[in-house]
Amino acid sequence: MLILCLILAHLIADFYLQTNEMVKDKQKNIKKHIIHHFFMSALILGGFLIFQFKAVNILHSFIFPLVFIVVSHFLIDVVKMKMLDTIKISNEENLKRLGFFILDQLLHLFMIILACHLFINISYNKILEVFAEGSQLGTVNAWLFIVIMVILTTSVSGHAIRILLGSIPNQLLSFEGRYAFKADRQEEGFANRGKMGLTEEYHYTIFSKHDLSRGKLIGYIERLLVLVLTFYSAYPAIGFIVAAKSIARFKQMDDRNWAEYFLLGTLTSMFIGISLGIILREVLT
Repeated sequence: MLILCLILAHLIADFYLQTNEMVKDKQKNIKKHIIHHFFMSALILGGFLIFQFKAVNILHSFIFPLVFIVVSHFLIDVVKMKMLDTIKISNEENLKRLGFFILDQLLHLFMIILACHLFINISYNKILEVFAEGSQLGTVNAWLFIVIMVILTTSVSGHAIRILLGSIPNQLLSFEGRYAFKADRQEEGFANRGKMGLTEEYHYTIFSKHDLSRGKLIGYIERLLVLVLTFYSAYPAIGFIVAAKSIARFKQMDDRNWAEYFLLGTLTSMFIGISLGIILREVLT
């Protein structure tokens, strides 16, 4: 239970307490970000110190793991920022940015498990046995795991998809169509030339503003539906979600940039939803 609670605390601090402004200038807001992790981890460890541990040892059960988790998180974030500045990854190299993001989260997860193993004597074998046999999780742990999977399906995967898609022309606009207009002008020429004609043609591409909050909510609901359908092995129903989404965006498919953006985002969203659904099913059943 402790490891699941610490993972949940990490996700809350990283994806809910950390604002978009903090993400844009993380180097400037690193102290505020670490304070969030400090208080969330302290809250979890303090609760377990009071209610769970029989032999109260503040150093090994609270101070040492708290310092280890917070300091390791700070070092990982600083090293990540230094590497991004040194390598100078451009905005177009989205796969590399996504790789750094996934590696960053895996390292934080490993440090949480390592802290519990070193200071609270939770063995690796016990962790593997519990996750290998979902029936041993118990009701509370099962619900904690479900909450973690929901956060991974919504906020975490949403952030990963934004990194992968990056920025493309007209990304934030909805394509409405292309229109062409012609204007004919007749002018009197010289005496021996008669009338002269001039035709001007204008092309317009029409876009409308795209509601980002609405699109974000659609993505969340889409992945949650895929997660649930995968859990119950209802794979054919996932096809209806893709079909409905494609019909709603049919007019926008005339724009190739938008079509590629839509296809990449949809396939990535489906892949994440199905993968997490399989993990949830294997752990809980």
